[in-house]
Amino acid sequence: MRRYASSKFRLVLLAFLLAGAFCVANGFAQATGAPADAKPAPQGLLQLILSNIDFVFVIIVLLSILGLTLIIQGFIKNRQSVFMPDITTEQIREMINQRKFKELLEFTRDDPSFISKVLHPALNRAPAFNAMKEAMETAIGEQTAEKFRSIEYLNIIGNLGPLLGLLGTVLGMIAAFSAMNAAGPKGASPSDLALGISKALCHTFLGLMLAVPCLASFGVLRTMVDRLTVRGALLAEELLLLIKPQQDPAKPAGAAPRAPGLATPQPAIPGAPRKAPMPPPTPAPIG
Repeated sequence: MRRYASSKFRLVLLAFLLAGAFCVANGFAQATGAPADAKPAPQGLLQLILSNIDFVFVIIVLLSILGLTLIIQGFIKNRQSVFMPDITTEQIREMINQRKFKELLEFTRDDPSFISKVLHPALNRAPAFNAMKEAMETAIGEQTAEKFRSIEYLNIIGNLGPLLGLLGTVLGMIAAFSAMNAAGPKGASPSDLALGISKALCHTFLGLMLAVPCLASFGVLRTMVDRLTVRGALLAEELLLLIKPQQDPAKPAGAAPRAPGLATPQPAIPGAPRKAPMPPPTPAPIG
């Protein structure tokens, strides 16, 4: 049950089911086709695509399923209500005001929000505020990079789409020229070339249909992640300042305490000459 609950296992299972459904539908369509002497009807786009199933088609379909899953997950997870929920922020603020730092440490350890993940390393460095600030800045950088890595796969899939379409185009043109070569001196008829050319154009179409939604969604999600991480970093810094210990304004930071009973040294007056000490009187010689 735990394995099935993981998203990767469900994604692979769904991909195999869809690939099997396409293969079964294609085989059923060929088995229940029209008689040989009947005039072939013009094929639609879907029928033309399904009639040219090969390994490039299967790869594009699998990447399309993966890209659609990443797009849905990206727009679900990269929201302000998930990054920094209001209830989480208020609960953290309340714990800080009540000085419940032990409960705050446990809460930020278990909470999956962006705010808790960047505050927890800072709380582990308490009470040194400079160390807490450095730990929080490091955690912000790590969480921001992790959020960008989660949507970077859309950029990879989007760049692979035209390349796979180009690969299918090259294979289709190879098949078309092979048909021309097999026809010999008589020359190949248009029907002999139609299969290779249709395969080439279908793969190009599928590659573009894979690339356009993935790259467009990647651009939108990247802007959303950048905006949300900046807001989360500012909010985390505001919450960290509430934990900073207050200093006594009457005593400057770093001033050494003065021991009681010591006189305060008076500064010398500039320009006033100092008198040399008088030599002791010389005793008169005896008789």
